[in-house]
Amino acid sequence: MSDKHEVENLMRSTMENLRDMIDVNTVIGDTVETSDGTCIIPISKVSFGFASAGSEFGEPNIDSKASEDQYPFGGGSGAGVSVKPVAFLIIREDTVRLLPVNYDTTVDRIVDSVPQVLDIVKSFFKDKNSHNNNVAE
Repeated sequence: MSDKHEVENLMRSTMENLRDMIDVNTVIGDTVETSDGTCIIPISKVSFGFASAGSEFGEPNIDSKASEDQYPFGGGSGAGVSVKPVAFLIIREDTVRLLPVNYDTTVDRIVDSVPQVLDIVKSFFKDKNSHNNNVAE
């Protein structure tokens, strides 16, 4: 007979099945490439929970010679998984941005918009300089 108790086997089976459900693609999703070459990678939060229980009940089995088989065993286990998207990693040409699904504060929105504002200002000065060069000629 086995030297392990049934509840231990039950818990082991539950943990192995949980491990099979999880891989890195659950947290960091598959890359999606758009027609303009932008790569979008979803990032998720994964939460797990599991419970396992067992009991020995009834009258002892006097005919059984092994101590672990003296009482009938009953048990069960269950597990739950929650996958929640939290952000998207956007890779376009030489720019990498992390876009959260939910903004927490106004400060987060301002900080995230700084690169776009700098691009607009840079574009404005570039256009103004090219306009001044055309007028000077």
